[in-house]
Amino acid sequence: MKAVVVYDSAYGNTEKIAQSIGNTLGSPGDVEVLRVGSLKLDQLAGVQLLVAGSPTQKFRPLPAMVSFLKSIPGGGLKGVRVAAFDTRMTKEDIEAAAAILPFMVRIFGYAAKPIAGLLVKKGGELVRPPEGFLVEGMEGPLVPGELERAAAWARQLIGD
Repeated sequence: MKAVVVYDSAYGNTEKIAQSIGNTLGSPGDVEVLRVGSLKLDQLAGVQLLVAGSPTQKFRPLPAMVSFLKSIPGGGLKGVRVAAFDTRMTKEDIEAAAAILPFMVRIFGYAAKPIAGLLVKKGGELVRPPEGFLVEGMEGPLVPGELERAAAWARQLIGD
């Protein structure tokens, strides 16, 4: 199965999650893990699974990810299985950061949902609900066990 995991990362946490997902999906010959600025649209030709992820900042994906996903032509992901993930602060860190932050998160959410929406809008078939992986504080590191959880999530994408 040809798969691409495209990600953006601010502090390296999302990159680590993307690598864990890619390593679980298959061998480097079948799976490419690429930072969003390195992926060209023609590299999506023949892809059977596209996984996209970004850190959540200001309740949404980083601008480079949004720009890339919007650049995919309408119907460009027809027949492609897609999945979306993000990295985000823990509930405890959100509650400790500012009194209004939990309220804002409830209203605006996290990056994975809009990523999934853009993938589906371009014709992709969402194979799993959007997933969030946890970091400690704003910059990380990842919460212990999240790389293993990312691998387990990736196995669900391919039906293992």
